[in-house]
Amino acid sequence: MSPRTRSDIAFPFRPDRRGRTAHATHGEHVHDLIEQLLFTSPGERVMRPDFGCGLLDLVFAPTSPELVSTLELSVHAALQRWLGDLIEVEALDVIGDDHTVRVHLSYVLRATGARRDDVFEGRAAA
Repeated sequence: MSPRTRSDIAFPFRPDRRGRTAHATHGEHVHDLIEQLLFTSPGERVMRPDFGCGLLDLVFAPTSPELVSTLELSVHAALQRWLGDLIEVEALDVIGDDHTVRVHLSYVLRATGARRDDVFEGRAAA
């Protein structure tokens, strides 16, 4: 099935204007998958305890260049492992400040060759 004819369910799950399950384009679906991977902590998923990358742990940690570099490597490895068949990472930058973590990610959708630049943001729970 080509990416143009496939129909993916939107994340988070919700109804559309007609009351049916909302769908997402291939690019939106991949964006949603990246967001799920980034903000899931390892051990959080029962059947996949190694899924995720622990990004939100940076929110509570004192930020240092060494921590950020290590986290960038961890995030890049997780993206390659879990989504490497869907995307090719071109650039990745992790920034942590004021109870917020931002990931600037440039990638190519393998199915279409489209380049995307997205920012993913996670905040500490109040």
